[in-house]
Amino acid sequence: MLAGRRRNMSDTSSKELLRRLSEAPGPPGAEDAVRRIVVEQLRDVGSIRHDRLGSVICEVAGPTDGPRVVLDSHLDEVGFMVQSISGEGRLAFVPLGGWWGHVLLGQRVNVLTEAGSVPGVIGCTPPHFLGPDQKSKVLELEQMYIDLGASTADEIAALGIRVGDPIVPCSEFREMPIEGVFSGKALDNRLGVALMCEVLAELKRGEQPNTVIGVGAVQEEVGVRGAATACEISRPDVAVVLECTPADDLPGQTPRQGVLGGGPQIRIFDPTAISNRRLVRLAQETAEEAGVAVQLAVRRGGGTDAKAIHGWGRGVPTVVLGVPARYIHSHVGLMQFRDYVATRKLVLALVRRLDASAVEGLTRFDESAG
Repeated sequence: MLAGRRRNMSDTSSKELLRRLSEAPGPPGAEDAVRRIVVEQLRDVGSIRHDRLGSVICEVAGPTDGPRVVLDSHLDEVGFMVQSISGEGRLAFVPLGGWWGHVLLGQRVNVLTEAGSVPGVIGCTPPHFLGPDQKSKVLELEQMYIDLGASTADEIAALGIRVGDPIVPCSEFREMPIEGVFSGKALDNRLGVALMCEVLAELKRGEQPNTVIGVGAVQEEVGVRGAATACEISRPDVAVVLECTPADDLPGQTPRQGVLGGGPQIRIFDPTAISNRRLVRLAQETAEEAGVAVQLAVRRGGGTDAKAIHGWGRGVPTVVLGVPARYIHSHVGLMQFRDYVATRKLVLALVRRLDASAVEGLTRFDESAG
């Protein structure tokens, strides 16, 4: 971003922002690199504060009598932490967020030390030394380790690695052979972070009937912790959670509610939160008027920052808008750039409709409200 000038949203600048955010390391509790990018993007957009866990809160002031609209995203990605160091120089690790054993073996990682990043590989006993019954089982994370090529604990110490150091997947952001499809790590939820930054930057150029607060929350992957503490600063009247949702356009998967190229997903339900029904309808109406195709999702699993936000204070009408991506919570996900652009268009249009009357109507529960 050019200091002192407002940034126009273009495909080139958006893709570069996505690349930087995707490749930046940011596991729960160590989101520093991502936070620096967000602050850089929003420095000239609004007033910036932090909660005591490290979440970023950027406020773009509007009318004093307008509602407070929160655009939430989370900075962190699924990662790991060094649990112990063996005498042979191998690292045992614990997960930070949800991982599945099938996607881990043989993958590259970076250990984040105080002196810098140290590369390693996730290893385990190879199949050549396993019996037939063992080969057919999904390995538990406790059976894996991180190999840096060392042979002694002293070599690990010389690299500056300590118990408690965070670990992240190592993966570059790149375009695939199919136009508009990009792959990279941490799409969950750097897509949401990029949306939050770009929407706030665009709002600064116009007038909106509300105060908009962009939140980059920490520690979502380990229990939506930053979203809860950030609410004490953002004080939302209404919230739009910007996410990367798991695409389900996979072999044998039906029904499909998150298809690459199908547009933004409006999540109505997951086990942690039920979206405000009137806000869902408003998002649908806004999308139709803006010419944006949407996908509706009712999910049996998963959760987002909506879990903490919708229950804050006396309650906050909340909706989750997501960009679908395949293979999240792995080293490499796939997303379609036009879904990102369409979601950005929808969020901008929705924010501009959330005036005092619209927001008040979301929580009018007297009998005459219907």
